[in-house]
Amino acid sequence: MHLDAFDLKDFYARRLGLMVRRLLRLTIRARWGDVKGLNVFGLGYATPYLGEFRGEARSLGALMPAGLGALTWPDRGQSMSVLVDETELPLDDEAADRILLVHMLEWSEQSRVLLREIWRVLSPQGKLLIVVPNRRGLWARVDTTPFGYGSPFSRSQLTQLLKEAMFSPEGWQYALYTPPFNWRVLTRWPGFWERLGLILWPTFSGVILVEATKQVYAAMPVRETERQVRRRIVPVPAGAVTPRLARQQKDRLLAEEILRE
Repeated sequence: MHLDAFDLKDFYARRLGLMVRRLLRLTIRARWGDVKGLNVFGLGYATPYLGEFRGEARSLGALMPAGLGALTWPDRGQSMSVLVDETELPLDDEAADRILLVHMLEWSEQSRVLLREIWRVLSPQGKLLIVVPNRRGLWARVDTTPFGYGSPFSRSQLTQLLKEAMFSPEGWQYALYTPPFNWRVLTRWPGFWERLGLILWPTFSGVILVEATKQVYAAMPVRETERQVRRRIVPVPAGAVTPRLARQQKDRLLAEEILRE
């Protein structure tokens, strides 16, 4: 079970969600630094963090999977969000320099296929940054936040999954030591509680962040049947696309293609 794009937008509009956005934005920015001239994409529900790189990255896009649904992002100006199939991303080979995977891996039913598809679109010098709930943390045990849904991970589980998809984990970080409660005393001074949690309960962070690079020397040839797959991109119109509407759009496109043939 997982939430949809509407639920996630609602969470990040609340006080606790704003605190999470603030803390993780700082961590992601510190990890990636300057992205000027790079192609940056978020997969899952990454819009609360992608805004940090607007006006800096050469190209910026929010790839929202059909199972999650999609919302127009940003609210003003040209939309940078698209509805995608998580196993057939509408990007050329090695087109992405940075990919942020958040609110995605713990919900995916095809995690290995998903990571292999990310491997395909990531450039040889590119970096993948994954944010997932920590299996040991309190956030994974409370369903009042998005991190309480899906399957949380341990560090060893993430390492194994990444290696199977031909990625090399190169940097680990932990965040959200603050208890996952919407108490003003917590949300008003998140930096203090983060530092306190790091000292008192260092192994019980809310999320794990891991940065990985692709193992280019381990590349495998793409099967001919896979080369023939047509990847489709569905721009997100004003408003939103729900999972049901996404399926209807996909069926309609397939029917039109069959009629043309």
